[in-house]
Amino acid sequence: VQLVESGGGLVQPGGSLRLSCAASGFTFSSYAMGWARQVPGKGLEWVSGIYSDGSTYYADSVKGRFTISRDNAKNTVYLQMNSLKPEDTAVYYCATDPGIMVEPPRPDFGSWGQGTQVTVSS
Repeated sequence: VQLVESGGGLVQPGGSLRLSCAASGFTFSSYAMGWARQVPGKGLEWVSGIYSDGSTYYADSVKGRFTISRDNAKNTVYLQMNSLKPEDTAVYYCATDPGIMVEPPRPDFGSWGQGTQVTVSS
């Protein structure tokens, strides 16, 4: 199993980024996928998840600003992040269930990517 995130970077407050997570090595369409983030010195924070049926869920802190989606033909899950705030600064991780659709996320369950840095700063 391999998950590779991309799309992170530096953006000004109010800006947008789209994260991508390319998956391989398993039947992508059958698994719930999601995103979590981590700030140095703090634990993993669940951000968003999408089930195989397309149902989506968001943390209150990102609801209305972030949108998760998946393309089963491309084995890819996305996180569109709009109206970014400095407090969104973190390393963002893509992961599969059963590690991601729990609170707090469990990095010892499921498969996890290497993470991509998102920095929101002027």
